[in-house]
Amino acid sequence: MTHSRPPASAERPPPQWGPGGAGPRVAAVRVAVPPHQYRQEDITAAHADLFPGPASAHRALRRFSANAGVVTRNLSLPLEEYAALGGFTGANRVWLRTALELGEQAVNEALSAAGVASDEVDVVISTTVTGLAVPSLEARLAQRIGLRQDVKRIPLFGLGCAAGAAGIARLHDYLRAFPDQVGVLLGVELCSLTVQSRDWSTAGLVATSLFGDGAAALVAVGEDRARDVRGPEVVATRSRLYPDTTDVMGWRIGAHGFGIVLSPEVPSVAERELPKDVTAFLADHGLTVGDVTAWICHSGGPKVIDAVQRAFDLPEQALAHTRHSLATRGNLSSVSVLDVLRATLDAPPAPGSAGLLTAMGPGFASELVLLRW
Repeated sequence: MTHSRPPASAERPPPQWGPGGAGPRVAAVRVAVPPHQYRQEDITAAHADLFPGPASAHRALRRFSANAGVVTRNLSLPLEEYAALGGFTGANRVWLRTALELGEQAVNEALSAAGVASDEVDVVISTTVTGLAVPSLEARLAQRIGLRQDVKRIPLFGLGCAAGAAGIARLHDYLRAFPDQVGVLLGVELCSLTVQSRDWSTAGLVATSLFGDGAAALVAVGEDRARDVRGPEVVATRSRLYPDTTDVMGWRIGAHGFGIVLSPEVPSVAERELPKDVTAFLADHGLTVGDVTAWICHSGGPKVIDAVQRAFDLPEQALAHTRHSLATRGNLSSVSVLDVLRATLDAPPAPGSAGLLTAMGPGFASELVLLRW
């Protein structure tokens, strides 16, 4: 017999949505992408030339690519160099080199935008699901960026597309405990380097048509340092694991690297589960779906975006930044929701507005972050 904890709103009256100022704030977000940008149809044609396979698979790939909602993507390598990677060892070598280049660029630009010196950073959370490195990325970047020797490091792996939201949530937890400190979240996802040339499954073809490469860095400050920061306050966070869904999304990791696990159930799970979680989460803070001004949603793919829009009966403009990120960059896994947040910060809602940042990933799981401008 299982027992579920009653929602917080049943345990205590929800707090009123006041002027805020009691939590960490997002000071800046910056995104870096590789210089090799291609149109979607060129990537599809090159894949057929580089990786011969069944004619039926190439027809399916063209169909998936045309319906992916993607116009351009940035890749870690020129298209013609992918056939020479030589398996996981070669791909991971390129991943590490490119991840460090993009990670350094994103962090330096975010720190500059936030007006924070590198030696002021107290904690770094890094996340990736497209390559492996020990020491982890933030350790390899620490000296190059100028971080202090006593900087605290929290590398995350395995959260996939949800990791951008989860990373903000964990920064929130840390900065609530240390309100005089500064934190950085670094996400690096080089999805093109995980493509399996012999994987002609539907999931493999969808991944080939959808995912792109990029890095993002977010700088957040604790309450004591937030007086002059114009970015949103991180009010609260919530995580949710869905039972019996471990096969919905993830990797099959083997000798050839990362084999995609991607169920067609993802949009239906999102449409079925997210409304319950979001409604309860907002209610705990005296809010309803109609009170949310800024929707900062992971650009998982057109079917997932459509499912979120239907689930909350949102106007088309509500997810414009999400659809634009997908169209111009593809699905960047954990980096996507940070890219959408970056666009929202560039054209912020009115002061006092509520924002909801959400992403779903392996587990199967969702991450919710409530923001206040």
